[in-house]
Amino acid sequence: MYSSRRKIQKDKDVEPTEFEDTVAQALFDLENTNQELKSDLKDLFINSAVQTDVSSNRKAVVIHVPYRLRKSFHKIHVRLVRELEKKFSGKDVVLIATRRILRPPKKGSAVQRPRSRTLTSVHDAMLEDIVCPAEIVGKQIRYRIDGSKIMKIFLDPKARNDTEYKLETFAGVYRKLSGKDVAFEYPITDA
Repeated sequence: MYSSRRKIQKDKDVEPTEFEDTVAQALFDLENTNQELKSDLKDLFINSAVQTDVSSNRKAVVIHVPYRLRKSFHKIHVRLVRELEKKFSGKDVVLIATRRILRPPKKGSAVQRPRSRTLTSVHDAMLEDIVCPAEIVGKQIRYRIDGSKIMKIFLDPKARNDTEYKLETFAGVYRKLSGKDVAFEYPITDA
């Protein structure tokens, strides 16, 4: 178990939960058994992992990876998610970079916060991470008469085969993390 512990590194020496240990063990097993992922997974680790209920019959595994390693995870994203979904049968796997939201500066303060640390920016980047194999080609916010709003996200139709079965999971995970309702669609192309 000690060797799989290097696959999860938490802040401030916090002990990982039992589920996080199982995810770290799965990553460690993939590194040792899968030859095509071995070299890519060697230096990668995760921050945390959570299992969430997306709907009554679907569950998702949300894995938080360090922000500086996100590009390395994106390179092997499709293969890694496919292998992890085999290990956690019946659950969809979503990889998200760990980002930090900073509060607005106090009045009269000379310190500015970076744009990448605003709530809106972090939620947009989180949305990009959730739909990772596909790209977002458009967004539409619809305001209803009762004051509620729903965001429609249009995904690239080229990735339809890889992501269509996960749209409900994407919406559920984003709602759980940000509290915003989202609907995913593919744009209708006139051909």
